[in-house]
Amino acid sequence: MSRSRPRSAHSGTGQEVAPGVVRLGDPLVNFYLVDHPDGLTLVDAGLPGQRHGLLGHLTAAGRRPADIRAVLITHAHPDHTGLTAELQRAGAEVWVHEDDRAMLMDGPRRAMRHAKSERSPLPYLVRRPAALVTMAAMARQGAFTAPPPARARTFGDGARLDGVPGRPLAVALPGHTPGSTGFHFPDQGLFFTGDALVTQEAFTGHTGPCLVCRAFTHDSAAALASLDAIAGLSRDTVLLPGHGQPFADGPHEAAARARRFGVR
Repeated sequence: MSRSRPRSAHSGTGQEVAPGVVRLGDPLVNFYLVDHPDGLTLVDAGLPGQRHGLLGHLTAAGRRPADIRAVLITHAHPDHTGLTAELQRAGAEVWVHEDDRAMLMDGPRRAMRHAKSERSPLPYLVRRPAALVTMAAMARQGAFTAPPPARARTFGDGARLDGVPGRPLAVALPGHTPGSTGFHFPDQGLFFTGDALVTQEAFTGHTGPCLVCRAFTHDSAAALASLDAIAGLSRDTVLLPGHGQPFADGPHEAAARARRFGVR
């Protein structure tokens, strides 16, 4: 039997997708606030233009940016790192896999130099011009102008992040970028996939579990292999992706659907 699904509505001020977990962002990009008894953690940092949604949610909850203890970066593409510098100034520690550190610290305009994609986006735009809307919207929200953080804490494959509320496990999911990482909160039954597995792909128009197209994937063979780590999670784990709706029908099912779809 399928686990009950999180609500599908998604507003700029946040949507609770699991107890203590709020999905922020907009229909294009997700990031998540995790409220643990040890403190607040932000998984990914969205776009600069999404700061008002985060601030609005914090204010409504009687919290402040200074209450966020950690920002976990699933991968250092610009649409997932936009608020890192601001939140770091407020007191949060920024965490990123050691293989994506240079990408993060070099800033969004130079990020892609560190993990070149397998294909140009141009053929995708010819086939699906609507994807231009996504790129333009991200640019308007400051995707390519946000300052990088002043520093970042790094971790390796399989690290337990003892300094982060909830002590999540960093699960290596290379492929989308060299340091792509999933964050597992096993006590809460949550796994944040970043873009290693998404449920909405703007450049192909696909909805449902899949991999990001080659225009934004560094190594598609590695990305496909990383699905094994997701498939091995407990069947009642809810997957929370960087793009698209949460997926509650089990990690094995999500990985199987993504394999069938392949990398376009």
